[in-house]
Amino acid sequence: MSCWQTIQDYAFRSLGYGERLLPRGDFTLCQQVTLIGSGMIWNIYFGVIAVFVGFFIATAVALGKGAANPWIRKPSEWFIFVLRGSPLFIQFFFAYFLFLSLKSFSAVFDAFTSAWLGALVVLVLNTAAYSGEIFYGALRSIPKGDVEAADAYGFSGWRRFRRIIWPTMLRLAWPAYTNEAIFLFHATTLVFLSGFPAWQQRGDALYYASYFADKTFNPFVPYPILAGFFILLTLTVTSVFGLINMRLNRHLPQERREKLRLRLNLIR
Repeated sequence: MSCWQTIQDYAFRSLGYGERLLPRGDFTLCQQVTLIGSGMIWNIYFGVIAVFVGFFIATAVALGKGAANPWIRKPSEWFIFVLRGSPLFIQFFFAYFLFLSLKSFSAVFDAFTSAWLGALVVLVLNTAAYSGEIFYGALRSIPKGDVEAADAYGFSGWRRFRRIIWPTMLRLAWPAYTNEAIFLFHATTLVFLSGFPAWQQRGDALYYASYFADKTFNPFVPYPILAGFFILLTLTVTSVFGLINMRLNRHLPQERREKLRLRLNLIR
């Protein structure tokens, strides 16, 4: 079988298209690259949706934690504390069995026992908690002079938040938020190692890399391929977030624009 035929058969296998049976023997480098790359579709799906939805929830949580009303502040504080205080793997585990229990009461929760939705909910809430704390720290770091200047120009309420507070908060939080987004994409590899099953062997990149490592008893081929895909993904995320960072800092002089720096998280 040629490499081009392998790509045609397995490029979208993780989505249910193409050859259903996985290779059983005589594994080629092309098969491993293609199948692991196919699994990356799920990692990208989980990461992109979780970052997008979690961004808005994190903004609300940060504002809630900074609110004077304890009925708003305390739920936000506990939301951040619980989700940042417990391991992500455990959150996947308990969420799956929670959705499985709710499924017996209502068919509405049937979809939540699948990874595409149930695991996505966990990732959204998890990144919202971490990002909410980042945004809250940035919210408290906004110079008082900016707020006073907004008041002097007659900005108040929603207009002051949209034009002054929110852009300044994002500008201060963006470097740290970029690292959180990168770590979230890496954390997507935990989805199919947790309680959420891979239906018909349609897993993510780590799922296929583990499959080849188990079958060949040689982890030094599939895992470096997996690492290479994630390095490319990290470069893409860094580039996109870097462009947004430049947009947020476009009003500053060139020498005052803070550049993004990657900081590796060895442990959550």
